[in-house]
Amino acid sequence: QVQLVESGGGLVQNGGSLRLSCAAEGVDVSKNIMTWYRQLPGKHRELVAGISSRGRTNYTDPVRGRFTISRDIAKNTVDLQMNSLKSTDTAVYYCNAVVRQSSSHYTSYWGQGTQVTVSS
Repeated sequence: QVQLVESGGGLVQNGGSLRLSCAAEGVDVSKNIMTWYRQLPGKHRELVAGISSRGRTNYTDPVRGRFTISRDIAKNTVDLQMNSLKSTDTAVYYCNAVVRQSSSHYTSYWGQGTQVTVSS
């Protein structure tokens, strides 16, 4: 059974920092594609950052240089360190895992989301 649980969201001031964590069950974060998405108010869900099984990372332009995605293998978690937060970062943040079931079958899993609110 696969379950992703996000935590660490909250209310912070503009310029502040926050660290999100995604606890994964049934998914090995070191062997699958792990990503963070966010859904801004009134908008579709968008990719924030991703990390591959080989540790390569990518970021969407608005967060590059401010956010850092990482893995904690011992805890089997995927974290998102968010610095220099802006009001435009306010969103529900979701953890996602893409699990390879076979050579041609992949399954995408989502957490329940955690709210991040940045006050001006």
